[in-house]
Amino acid sequence: MHIAPHDNKNRPIVDCDNPTVPLNYFNIVKLKRGEAFEYRVPGYETCIVPATGTVDVTVEGVSFPALGNRGADVWDGEPEGVYVPVGAKVTMVCTSETTETFVAGAKYDRVLDPFDVRADGIDLVQYGSDDTKTHRKIKHILGQKQAGKVGRLLVSELFTVGAGGWSGFPSHKHDTERLPDETRHDETYNFRFRPNWGSGLQMLQRVDNEPGDAYHIMDGSTVCIDRGYHPCCVLPGYEMYYFTILGGLTQRPLVQYFQPTHAYQIETIPGIKDMIAKFK
Repeated sequence: MHIAPHDNKNRPIVDCDNPTVPLNYFNIVKLKRGEAFEYRVPGYETCIVPATGTVDVTVEGVSFPALGNRGADVWDGEPEGVYVPVGAKVTMVCTSETTETFVAGAKYDRVLDPFDVRADGIDLVQYGSDDTKTHRKIKHILGQKQAGKVGRLLVSELFTVGAGGWSGFPSHKHDTERLPDETRHDETYNFRFRPNWGSGLQMLQRVDNEPGDAYHIMDGSTVCIDRGYHPCCVLPGYEMYYFTILGGLTQRPLVQYFQPTHAYQIETIPGIKDMIAKFK
């Protein structure tokens, strides 16, 4: 499902028990200096990640000051995040001129402890190549380094390296709980482009070798992935970023099932096996 860019007025873009991706939650909060925003999401653990600007965050009385260090856009510095336990009361206050802050969530039934992830705690993976048109960089905010501290939520930022190219290839899915071959993880993306008038394509192929769906994605587009193989690409001459939320049904580690027609290309893309191993 594609949700076109719009002013969500600080209301959830993907709310609790969404019919397409019930395991995910997603909000974008825009504030000006001194403005505050409060939230509580029963039944979901969340993660606060400023796309731009800086916020002071308080989680049930625990303070995490000066979160976020990016200026003009998501390419301008490293990400930071705060993990918020299920149902916790959160207040964020903008301390920069403006902020655009992502709130990612996954359904979970236990209450853990809040913590922050600063720039030096990000887990960076770069793989692919210009020759294979798959060169990209992944910055895990809640990734393998946070194992044991988070319930079912994985949060990452993905960047195409260079202008143009594909991401999420070889095509894979994760819509069925059938360990050890695959896990059920709902997934939600929010896309950005540089320059911001760029755009791309999100494919969603439900069945191997049968026609699927395709969505024209623009700066600010949100895509919800419930089932099917889902590669995406960016137009030549533009860079693409997408904020990625994964919520597991029974576990946090992601097990991807690669589309049989294209799975052999795992062996042709440099570093992809390291990338696969990091979604834990």
